[in-house]
Amino acid sequence: MSEFEINRRNYVLGKGKFVDDIYLKDMLYLKVIRSPYARARILKVKAEITGYELKASMTVTGEEASGSVIKVDYPVLATDYVNYVGQPVAAVLGKDRYEAEDKAEEVEIEYEPLKPIIDPFEALKSEPILKGMKSNIFSYYEVGEKIKLDAPVVVYDELHNERVIPNPIEPRGIVAYYDGSKLNIWGSTQSVHSWREGLSEVLGIPKEMIRVIHLDTGGAFGSKGSIYPEYVIAVYASMKTRRPVKWIETRREHLLTTHHGRGVYAKIKLGSQRDGRILFMDAELIVDAGAYPAGMAEFAPWWISYQITGPYAIRNLHVAAMSVCTNKVPLGPYRGAGRPEAAFFIERMMDLLADELKIDPAELRIRNLLDEEFVSITKFRVPPAKTFFENALKALKYEEYVKKGEKVGISFFVLIPAISGGESAKVVIENGLVKVWLGGAVHGQGHEEFVKKIVSKELGVDEERVKLMHGDTDEIDTGIGTWGSRSAILAGSAVAEACRRIIERAKKELGENFKVEELLKGRYEEKVIYEPKVNLNSLGANLAIAKKLEGKVKITEILAYYDAGKVLAREIAEGQVIGGSMQGLSQVYFESAPYNEEGQLLVSSILDAGVPSAMEATNVIPIFAEYPSPTLTQAKGLGESPTIGVPPAVVRAIELVVEKRIRKTPINLEDWILLSD
Repeated sequence: MSEFEINRRNYVLGKGKFVDDIYLKDMLYLKVIRSPYARARILKVKAEITGYELKASMTVTGEEASGSVIKVDYPVLATDYVNYVGQPVAAVLGKDRYEAEDKAEEVEIEYEPLKPIIDPFEALKSEPILKGMKSNIFSYYEVGEKIKLDAPVVVYDELHNERVIPNPIEPRGIVAYYDGSKLNIWGSTQSVHSWREGLSEVLGIPKEMIRVIHLDTGGAFGSKGSIYPEYVIAVYASMKTRRPVKWIETRREHLLTTHHGRGVYAKIKLGSQRDGRILFMDAELIVDAGAYPAGMAEFAPWWISYQITGPYAIRNLHVAAMSVCTNKVPLGPYRGAGRPEAAFFIERMMDLLADELKIDPAELRIRNLLDEEFVSITKFRVPPAKTFFENALKALKYEEYVKKGEKVGISFFVLIPAISGGESAKVVIENGLVKVWLGGAVHGQGHEEFVKKIVSKELGVDEERVKLMHGDTDEIDTGIGTWGSRSAILAGSAVAEACRRIIERAKKELGENFKVEELLKGRYEEKVIYEPKVNLNSLGANLAIAKKLEGKVKITEILAYYDAGKVLAREIAEGQVIGGSMQGLSQVYFESAPYNEEGQLLVSSILDAGVPSAMEATNVIPIFAEYPSPTLTQAKGLGESPTIGVPPAVVRAIELVVEKRIRKTPINLEDWILLSD
């Protein structure tokens, strides 16, 4: 399939090109047969494709408490044991979906069910679930000395973010075609490069032999950045048959097997002076990592601990954090990926301390902020925060709402953009058009809008001549991906740098005062990897108002005050805030992925999982504090800000209405459905 442009108008017209729209001659359809048990011994497997034939492994590394590196085998297709409901065990191919479904009915698998371990606290006391492990701890992180300080005031609480399911509107999918010399892959992805790297490593195929092409992608929220067993099976099947193979995830498969997010427990103690100045923080974190250390499992304990103090100048800190193996689908990144969990924990504790001291929650926060950079003992860098927060309170009209007697929740946080590794871009001028490729893959953010504006500004061309192309490893051979609030900062700056290099070339060839028309008649190409060596952490605040309406607590308004640096495309930025706020709101209201004692997921549809509808939507008011960054675009991160700041603000507002301490998300039904007057 030839290159094609990302164009949002196509979606409105029904002309988008998604992975399930790909049809190739002689294409086969893949059906994956999955474990119905959370934990079992496999006694027999008889199927077209099994793990006895496809012996690849999604091997990853984790760390035990001792610090030694352990290797945990995560088979693409299980052969000995299954460790979560939905784990792939076998696969079949059909000429169409119906034939594949029929052939799946003929597969023979026998299991010996075993008792699953669902609770991470039980797992800590149990024998190892996986072979090769000495315990059920995948990784352990500890920072700071044990707290020995006394404090006039000490508060303690136990908090929990339940697991949630990403649930983008388009589930996962892949088309793989090995033509005898080249492995061609079309996918719904956040990164063509991470797919190529992952498949090369798992299957032992040279990267040069793999081409990954990004298609229109209907959302991801972190779930489409890495490879999954199904992708490996599809590639293997195509290499075996020399025919194209398509696999499209059903919604039920998505609920069961796409990596869940959140799933973290915290036990936290804060000690302070009577004026509210915090003396110490002591925290224990337990990450419910699922059956294998994929996705966030190894990374989460350190990452959440790193930023657990939020924007506050807490100098004495002790954190002990671990990720724990359970018989659930592995844990993965979900919009914010550790940042929302850390913010929820510290913000809940700040509210608790304010209540204990009978100090206004905003004032308590101010007393623990600095007007210079603060670096915590984890090396977490907080920008000057005090004046910013005071400005945020004014912009959000905090005092006005409080004086009116409104039930107001406030939150304050630091957004850490994922700038490590930088990002790439390629700009080509040819046939009167400017084509742009990014190292990351667009999946609904509207990157084409800021790309057009950057190119138009740098080259002086009309925006209509600028085309953002879908990612393609044959077109741009290095890149990272789209996640971690990084694209406007990194990919945008890479585009700007490539344009500037083209201008310098054109000046040499056409003269200092060349005209745009002359530029567009030539052919120019530049590839750039842009990696700034500066701290780009930024600040944000949210305010939420809750009221009792018709016997329920309803959030009537959410306000956001975010430092997004220079806003490159205002409508797109506002859309990011509004959509992210709805995700944060629904995490508080009802989103979760609960399991029963047998390890069966108690969610069977997208509605059960708690995706919000227009009925739950509320008024969202984005306000941008534009403090330019030192990058070429002057932008800062934004996409994850609302999922970081909205949940703690919303929980606090609801808490003030129901007059009951809220310790978890989602909140219990009885906490927000009240008896009517």
